[in-house]
Amino acid sequence: MPGENLSRDEARERAALLSVDGYEVSLDLRTAVGEHSGDGPRTFRSVTTIRFRCAEPGANSFADLIAPSVTAVSLNGRDLDPGEVFDGSRILLEDLAADNELVVDAQCAYSRTGEGMHRFVDPEDGEVYLYTQYEPADSRRVFANFEQPDLKSPFRFEVRAPEGWTVWSNGEGRLADGVWRFAETKPISTYITCVVAGPYHYVTDSYARTFEDGTTLEIPLGAMCRKGLAPHFDADDVFLVTKQGLDFFHDHFDYPYPFGKYDQAFVPEYNLGAMENPGLVTFREEYIFRGKVTQASYEARANVILHEMAHMWFGDLVTMEWWDDLWLKESFADFMGSFALVGATRFTDGWITFANRRKAWAYRADQLPSTHPVTADIRDLQDAKLNFDGITYAKGASVLKQLVAYVGQDAFLEGARRYFKRHAYGNTRLGDLLSALEETSGRDMGAWARSWLQTAGVNSLTPQVLLTPEGRIEELAVVQEAAEAYPELRPHRVAIGLYRRSEGPGGPVLERYARAETDVDGARTVVAELAGAEAPDLVLVNDDDLTYCKTRFDETSLAALRAGLGSMTDPLARALCWSALWNMTRDALLPAREFIGLVLRFAGRETDIGVLQMLHAWAESAAVHYVAPEWREEAGRQLCEGATAELLAAEPGSEQQLAWARFFAHAADAPDAFELLSALLDGTRSLPGLEVDQELRWAFLQALAVHDVAGEKELAEELSRDDTASGKRHQVRCLASRPVAAVKAQAWAQVVESDELSNALVEATIAGFAPASQRELTAPYAAKYFAVIERIWAERSIQIGMDVVKGLFPSLQDTPETLAATDAWLSEHEDAPPALRRLVLEARDDLARGLRGQACDAAAG
Repeated sequence: MPGENLSRDEARERAALLSVDGYEVSLDLRTAVGEHSGDGPRTFRSVTTIRFRCAEPGANSFADLIAPSVTAVSLNGRDLDPGEVFDGSRILLEDLAADNELVVDAQCAYSRTGEGMHRFVDPEDGEVYLYTQYEPADSRRVFANFEQPDLKSPFRFEVRAPEGWTVWSNGEGRLADGVWRFAETKPISTYITCVVAGPYHYVTDSYARTFEDGTTLEIPLGAMCRKGLAPHFDADDVFLVTKQGLDFFHDHFDYPYPFGKYDQAFVPEYNLGAMENPGLVTFREEYIFRGKVTQASYEARANVILHEMAHMWFGDLVTMEWWDDLWLKESFADFMGSFALVGATRFTDGWITFANRRKAWAYRADQLPSTHPVTADIRDLQDAKLNFDGITYAKGASVLKQLVAYVGQDAFLEGARRYFKRHAYGNTRLGDLLSALEETSGRDMGAWARSWLQTAGVNSLTPQVLLTPEGRIEELAVVQEAAEAYPELRPHRVAIGLYRRSEGPGGPVLERYARAETDVDGARTVVAELAGAEAPDLVLVNDDDLTYCKTRFDETSLAALRAGLGSMTDPLARALCWSALWNMTRDALLPAREFIGLVLRFAGRETDIGVLQMLHAWAESAAVHYVAPEWREEAGRQLCEGATAELLAAEPGSEQQLAWARFFAHAADAPDAFELLSALLDGTRSLPGLEVDQELRWAFLQALAVHDVAGEKELAEELSRDDTASGKRHQVRCLASRPVAAVKAQAWAQVVESDELSNALVEATIAGFAPASQRELTAPYAAKYFAVIERIWAERSIQIGMDVVKGLFPSLQDTPETLAATDAWLSEHEDAPPALRRLVLEARDDLARGLRGQACDAAAG
């Protein structure tokens, strides 16, 4: 048998053969507490009964299970020898009947990598917390099953847990005779089943809705977190957004929420942002804020809550057949998250964040050598794991926003409503959705899908303006270009905005005076509606962010941005211009030092806090990866001085002050900055309105540790102030950040040579390993990296393997020699797992892009 990596062909063959009628899963989690004896992993008992039919009696198939041992296997009352039928990941099923019952009694392992049944011990109070995380294929680490999305079935769980614990699953549960028993679920896929267990802090609420036909829907609401986070848990805001979302989706989907209760669990050491398990959504606990954060953080949490809620329909009710059509859930949830955010909550500027942050992720992913169509070619589970990327999420969502502009919002939503009713509790492919949209819009969706869903790459749109002698537009055209590797020119529904400088109440402003919405198709499109308009200072060819493209500028527009980007009155237009300038920097069309200069000149005037925080991240990336090496020191000096000035000038107590304080900690690289950080930490200096809470203390300490101003003693003292799981992660990251050769050797050994650290501490160690100022210190690890990654990929779970391969790539050794070493590894390891090669190819592309940017910056210098 081929091991853990299920292929698409195997899944199709099994789906054609088998139909599943029901699961009964019994878990005994009492072993989660107390001492663990023995050399092997800590395990729990898992007993699964599966009732299923076989279309070809006498045929053979297999069930999935990843477990240290199997005690007993019974098929149709016949005992099978576990040693003969179980190979560590699959159970061979021979001579199947028309109707079958499989019973598997196994010892499954608790996880420390966030996959399967994750076990977390809270260092603050010693309490144990459990939760499951399965996507795409880790439920087989907890119970025997047929692990593929198109073999849906009802599930019935029962759980034995330590005394005093509470247990939750997808259905309503109750405790009787020491056993938690849960109501049978609707037919769902294996990867969205869920169990959460432990002494969680649990808060309840309820939601009620009366529909036009007079029927009433009541949904019990719950939200939970670790007891140690309870003082910080703002469950009221979580429930507010939850209720707003349920109202919004009921208004627009015309299909009542189908899964009974709605619990939301904020859990420790979580690998993802969140997971859409019906009735029991799980989130990373970092969405509970231990200190002051900006509204951008609350907006991000609300967006994730709504994203996961959209999955209840797009993904849980109607599910893709195989991971090729992962976009049928993720792209829709990403789009619907922002759509509902703007339409139902206080975060009415959500499309600005979408344009600035989500699309930046998409544009980067779509220019990597691993880019793929939104509808992808997913050969196996390793492919699937890597396809939770910027294409499937953010590009897909951007394309859906373009689709709404193309067919109209009403037709789009009516198509969705028909799709849900037609395929409820079933599985679909691309064509199922397109046929519903064709019915409601009257448009040929085949041509649209071929251009937008079945081709890769991002187009660029550039304005061309010809003026009359009198200073009016004679002709305005939009030129569309595509990358050589992906030459598709797509149909775009776009808005073109004309902007000019004028005097406002507080000085000069750059504002829109004309707009035209049109279809752009082919290499050059003339926009007749704008002929005769006054000459613009700036042309924005994707105004209102209707399409997915890289926006370019003509020279006149660039000059206007250089002179007055901060004076643009419309926050979305301003965000689009910043995004376009960052894309030009990454494409080596704008020197990185010029981008940094624009940030230092204009970011202080930015009113949208999410855009400001994104600008901070981009400016730091420009200084680390894109400026010429000989100008790095100057870039660092300018960012440090600029951040200091903006911090001191910021309005006391404002979100801008907090954002600049965090950026100041990142940018600090001079004695004066270290003195200010130290003084703010020890209280000998304060800034009006700035509360240096525990999270900000760790941010300041991180900067001091990187530059050897704070050491092991100071970090131990800080942990004693914050002896929590969060504090431990911060301390581990700070310890690994210190500029000491022995520290780097220890951090490397802990991650690469040992698997003792949990997923969260692996992540923290990697995050601290290679600060930008420590290029020389970490240089020796470049060769070591290429020597170990194939072994790491083979030995570790896929999540830890991804973290190590991505996180330890020697990106700071940005020289032609490192590029050559990467190419040599790729050429010598053509038979390496495709998913591993993909990660290395992506890192190589980032490195090459950085070198091109440095050459552009050097030429400007």
